[in-house]
Amino acid sequence: MPEILEFPELLRLMDERSTAFRSAIAAAPGLDIVVPSCPEWTLFDLAEHIGTGRRAWAATVAAGPAPAKADPPDGPAVPRDREALLAWLAESTQELLDALGKAGPDSECWTWWGDSQSPPTTGAVARHQLQQLAVHTYDAQLAIGAPQPLPVDVAFDGVEEFLLTCVATGTAWPHEPAVVDHPVTEGRAWRLYLSAAGIRVAEPDGTPADVTVSATASDLVLNFYGRNSLDDVTIIGDRRVFEKLISWDRSA
Repeated sequence: MPEILEFPELLRLMDERSTAFRSAIAAAPGLDIVVPSCPEWTLFDLAEHIGTGRRAWAATVAAGPAPAKADPPDGPAVPRDREALLAWLAESTQELLDALGKAGPDSECWTWWGDSQSPPTTGAVARHQLQQLAVHTYDAQLAIGAPQPLPVDVAFDGVEEFLLTCVATGTAWPHEPAVVDHPVTEGRAWRLYLSAAGIRVAEPDGTPADVTVSATASDLVLNFYGRNSLDDVTIIGDRRVFEKLISWDRSA
């Protein structure tokens, strides 16, 4: 069974996914092709998002526990020449890796995830940034017609990271209380408790869930991020609970 990733491995895999992203950019017939999983974006738009986003997070990590996300220092416009763009992307990821490496995993910094079960630390930022790079690398590969599953170790960590960061909340669940299990074929499961107290992530305790949603770790992460459909996961139990969870707007 894969393991939850330690900080040095998170940084190594971020660098690896960044390299894979640039390989997809380099192989594309053009930077103006549409990204099917992000239909509002061309491949250039996706590359701009990756580069500017990593630079912004590098500045945020360097700023420490500031009250808001930091803006990166002003720099040159995002280059449209492909070779220059590839170099800019590599520099963008390196800025973030350097900032994270200098801060270490336990420093406090601004995060957007509020009352989730992920802490406001640089270690949690690294964990989420790996998933951002991994999913957007899939997007770039899809755009050039060569999508690959997320690497097993990245996806396995990504299931837990998504649930802790993007699903867990203190906002009241507006429906009947429910229990959702997420087992992956790689050998572990996570449980969600949905109630008026919010949503909490825990280990399954052997009692039945209202609905179980299972797949490979890669397919489950891609489903979480809307990159595949419910046909790509196996749903046993009350499917309506999972559909409500997908469509729930916590800002309402």
